[in-house]
Amino acid sequence: MISFSPMKKAHRRNSAIIASLFLIVFLLLPLPNHGSDSAQKRAYYPGKADDWEKRGAQDLGMDPEKLAEAVEFARTHGWEAPKDLTISIQSSFAREPHGTIIGPVKERGDTNGIVLKGGYIIAEWGDTRRVDMTFSVTKSYLSTTTGLALDAGLIRGVQDPVQPYVPDGTFESEHNAKITWHHLLNQTSDWSGTLWEKPDWADRPPRDVKWDELRNRPLKEPGTSYKYNDVRVNLLAYSLLQIWRTPLPIVLKNRIMDPIDASPTWRWHGYSNSWVLLDGLHMQSVSGGGHWGGGMFICTRDQARLGLLFLRRGSWKGQQLISEEWIDALKVPSAANPIYGYMWWLNTGRKSIPSAPESVFYAAGFGGNYIYVDNENDLVIAVRWVGNTRNLDGIVQRVLASMEKAGQAEALR
Repeated sequence: MISFSPMKKAHRRNSAIIASLFLIVFLLLPLPNHGSDSAQKRAYYPGKADDWEKRGAQDLGMDPEKLAEAVEFARTHGWEAPKDLTISIQSSFAREPHGTIIGPVKERGDTNGIVLKGGYIIAEWGDTRRVDMTFSVTKSYLSTTTGLALDAGLIRGVQDPVQPYVPDGTFESEHNAKITWHHLLNQTSDWSGTLWEKPDWADRPPRDVKWDELRNRPLKEPGTSYKYNDVRVNLLAYSLLQIWRTPLPIVLKNRIMDPIDASPTWRWHGYSNSWVLLDGLHMQSVSGGGHWGGGMFICTRDQARLGLLFLRRGSWKGQQLISEEWIDALKVPSAANPIYGYMWWLNTGRKSIPSAPESVFYAAGFGGNYIYVDNENDLVIAVRWVGNTRNLDGIVQRVLASMEKAGQAEALR
């Protein structure tokens, strides 16, 4: 018989207690989140240039005939305005005072687009490599540079007043001093002033209102009223330039567009009179759209890459390019306009795109330029010159129908 001395028994008992404590501590520790990391590693990302894998609709559980209907719908529902965008801009905003075009404009191409499922190209039509104006889709790129500024600590928080960051008189008045980054991002600032020779009241003025009445209107408390206004969007771009101290196209290129392997063909323009002197250097403050020319000139494939980045919550090949907190923040509906976030449009109540999930968000620009991001269906749709959201809804409806029909067919097998 094997026996233990009292000392050996005590030692054994103590060892057992210590082992038990280690086991308890180990069990209480949070498990490493390998799941999301593994999912990111498994997720498909395109390489550079044309290194972008295409998959057949059937390979990804979609009905090819229904998907072909979506493409045909897009092809046959193009914007019918003149391809000379100078004419289109001037005719669309003809009633506005101070409407002179002061930025570059180029003739547009034909309707084209690309559909991504799981990051793979499942449909593509038209010339998706052609660089075109993208008008107010530019606002979503501008929003992105704001998120990057928050991530970099250049802005402490969106509820901070802008005036301390831009102490040059731009936000000096009693009203303008109340304006926060949050107000500029969701277009509820009612900033009063003139920027690049464009007064704020002259952009999309109400009909049958005299100009003097607009100049002398009572200002609305920031945050209480939404007004789509390119002067104030350009003010956000100007304010961001003051804190980055670097042209915003360079910020975007270094932190987003190069890491996602976008082509080198895109350009972000300002106006002929939007140059400022910072730190002894002349820098152009870019515009947030093409209302008076300028804005982002880019191809559809590069737009799709940006959409894929946001679909993947700011992560690209294991690198977090922009924070998930920012992705969440931009999708919060504005109190003054529930279908608008931080310069991305929302599908709150499924009012904008009835066929799509409510969680969808999208960038939108004049003439029917869209980047549609759908996390529920792992979809990105980038289309050009389809006219309006009604036509976008027609495309989305048919793409989603291709998934539903394929699912029904699988269920019957």
